[in-house]
Amino acid sequence: MKHNISINKVTESKVKGIDFNNIPLGTTFTDHMFICDYNNGVWENPRIEPMGMIPTHPAAMALHYGQAIFEGMKATVDADGNPMLFRADRNAARLNTSADRMGMPHFPEDLFVEGLKQLVDLERNWIPPTDGSALYLRPFMYADEAFIGMRAATHYKFIIMASPAGPFFSKRIKLWAEKHYIRAVNGGTGEAKAAGNYAAAIRPTELAKAKGFDQVLWLDAIEHKYIQEVGTMNIFFKIDGKFITPKRDGSILDGITRMSVIDVLRDKGYEVTERAITIDEIQEAAKNKSLEEAFGTGTAVGIAYIQDIGVGDELIHVSNESPVGLEVNNTLNDIKTGRVEDKFGWMFKVEKQLA
Repeated sequence: MKHNISINKVTESKVKGIDFNNIPLGTTFTDHMFICDYNNGVWENPRIEPMGMIPTHPAAMALHYGQAIFEGMKATVDADGNPMLFRADRNAARLNTSADRMGMPHFPEDLFVEGLKQLVDLERNWIPPTDGSALYLRPFMYADEAFIGMRAATHYKFIIMASPAGPFFSKRIKLWAEKHYIRAVNGGTGEAKAAGNYAAAIRPTELAKAKGFDQVLWLDAIEHKYIQEVGTMNIFFKIDGKFITPKRDGSILDGITRMSVIDVLRDKGYEVTERAITIDEIQEAAKNKSLEEAFGTGTAVGIAYIQDIGVGDELIHVSNESPVGLEVNNTLNDIKTGRVEDKFGWMFKVEKQLA
């Protein structure tokens, strides 16, 4: 379905002043943003406007009751310079899964993809040419109704903004197994990309960094032994030549990179099992030398290679290298840039539509 999206272009792009070899992370934004409003039970007025401030009433319900969700994805270019989107349909579906949990309206998935395509088409010159770089896309929805009262809002905004991002240099990371603070519990909001989930992670992450670690390894809320996620990423372990990753149980984000890594690993002949994993099991695998590698997966970093895990007074050494993780990361990057065949049908090509 073709949507009528109005476009108000800037008179002169800021892209001419951008040094793509030196892009400050998360502080540089493109010329335009996509906006759509929810009023009286319908989404209306989809448009692309110049990037700018959004008037917000102090009583906007998102500020008081936390109805705010988001997605994260990237646009890359293939060898011919065509902008490409990675599994945009899955981001659209996951946004609505988050909306369900947070009591928010669904956003039309075809309009989500069409809005992305038209925005990326307009901002194609903002996609960094350097290998490993990308145009980071942030679709988000929040309650903008001015009302002080505990109920679902009746007015929302859906916005997509974009920010060029350089290659994400990922050193090997050290994790702290957190046994006091929790990320999520079954029946909570852990499976949703809700803004509050990330706010609750800030303090324990800072405490972990003060101990000399890079990220938190989140454990379950009841027994503090079942592994959930690492930082804002899903996690994989390779033990005795086979991969395991925590199964989705309502408290773990349905990562799009996660599901893609599972497919790539299986395509390469590895056995991958989704199941409950305890920190005790990882400690034992490290002791008997069967723990071969571990890595986190997510949109921003792709794959983050794990070196050590701190558990109380013990430091688990995972590995000094992650050959399979590196191979999978390279495969995903090659698919995103068209260097290898997209046998999975994941890529969305952005055709040039605008003059």
